[in-house]
Amino acid sequence: MISAFANTWKIPELRDRILFSLALIVIIRLGVHITLPGVDAGVIKAWMDSLQSNADPTNPSGGITALLQVFSGGGLQQAGIFALGIMPYISASIVVQLMTAIVPKLSKLAREDGGRQKITQITRYLTIGIALVQGFFVTKTLMNPGSIPYMSGVEKFGTLVPDPSWSWMALTVLTIVAGTVLLMWIGDQMTEKGIGNGTSIIITVNIISALPGALLQAWNFFVNPAAGGNAWRAIMMVVMIALLLLVIAGTIAITQAQRRIAVHYAKRNVGRKQFGGQTQYLPLKVNYSGVMPIIFATAVLSLPPILLSQIPAFHGEGSMANLFGQGWATKLYGEFSRGGTWFYIMGGIGIFLFSYFWVAMMFQPSQIAEDLKRNGGYVPGVRPGKPTAEFLDFTMTRLTFAGAIFLTLIFILPVLTGKMVGLPPGSLVLQFFGGTSLLIMVGVVLDVMRQVETHLLQKHYDGFLRKGKLRGRYDRLAQSGASASRSAIIYLWLVIAVLVVIGMTVYIAQKAHVI
Repeated sequence: MISAFANTWKIPELRDRILFSLALIVIIRLGVHITLPGVDAGVIKAWMDSLQSNADPTNPSGGITALLQVFSGGGLQQAGIFALGIMPYISASIVVQLMTAIVPKLSKLAREDGGRQKITQITRYLTIGIALVQGFFVTKTLMNPGSIPYMSGVEKFGTLVPDPSWSWMALTVLTIVAGTVLLMWIGDQMTEKGIGNGTSIIITVNIISALPGALLQAWNFFVNPAAGGNAWRAIMMVVMIALLLLVIAGTIAITQAQRRIAVHYAKRNVGRKQFGGQTQYLPLKVNYSGVMPIIFATAVLSLPPILLSQIPAFHGEGSMANLFGQGWATKLYGEFSRGGTWFYIMGGIGIFLFSYFWVAMMFQPSQIAEDLKRNGGYVPGVRPGKPTAEFLDFTMTRLTFAGAIFLTLIFILPVLTGKMVGLPPGSLVLQFFGGTSLLIMVGVVLDVMRQVETHLLQKHYDGFLRKGKLRGRYDRLAQSGASASRSAIIYLWLVIAVLVVIGMTVYIAQKAHVI
């Protein structure tokens, strides 16, 4: 494996793709820290400094707040131009995929020549619409940041928006939408000219951006004596690291696990040539739905906090407060927004149900059986046509049960780990022990390794595994365009270097002014 990493720099095209992707990643992280126009960056800086100096691993920050940070990479807390992150594009892609499976016209369009390009265009237009709506709500919350969980306490350091006029709202919404469109374009460029699957890489980079803070909190909680660490907690940290490695290994195994259905093709003569007479395999993945059920369930659970914050009982007022007791809405709001017990219970049930829903929408056994019959293929021991469709449906149902159980366990794993070490379920330290973050990181790393291994094998180098290729669809991962030109990569890195120098100069000037 070490030699495979060394060989990546011996292939000029692969090296250019990696450097191009790294440059775009730097731009993404810089955009997160560029504050929206009209927002007081000094207030955000003072609030962030306070959070860093008082970092408490026992402070819950999970639930909906954790999901927002996963997809925005801290852009919401920083009130940056990439505040929404890639969330609108992910939502639009999910909606279009579901509509493609439900609406016959879109399903027919997807199978036509050039149909995928039209569906991609529809997804982009829908992304802009979703970004407009979400950008408007983000702009409204910036005017009253104390009522939202991910900026709690910022109002103590001053007024975040000094002049909340209608012109400012219009400019802010336009800036947020432009940032989302720019991220969507960066993802497309990374997919075409980089190392593939740019959207997933953007999400992964945003997840990894929270890793240093989680490691610092873990060190203070388990090891640092000044912050309450002791020998017993240090032993528990070693146990947690071993558990993390075990969970990652299990996640990789389940992510790549598949049931291979043998498909035999009958012999047929076309002129003097003979076709068929061979056996191929139809791979059915155990975790067919991937991370989508977790995203679905968490998106549904994001609605109660929004609705609860709008009712009078949220502040202990009204007839509902008299009936159920004052502050019941506040308690329920905290359960869902910060990752309480009920959040994980309802989320686990939703993930299990959404796993079957997603497979039912996306996996079409009747279409697969018809295609096999048309091409002269059949499953040994199963009659072609409807019996084949029923066999595939029965097999996929059993695989989906195993995949749904796996996703549910991964989702509630932070709760179990937190009970073991004495941390709340929503702690930042526990976000990397399960749930959306772990699944996305494992899946993206595997996809990137498959893409790199494809280039290595094409140039007659050894891959990451000497005994065989990494499992996956290499045709899906291959880019359709050429890599970025060498001059474009050089200019891109020069611009990044200039921005870094300017940023360091401003930072040093601010420090000197404070002193």
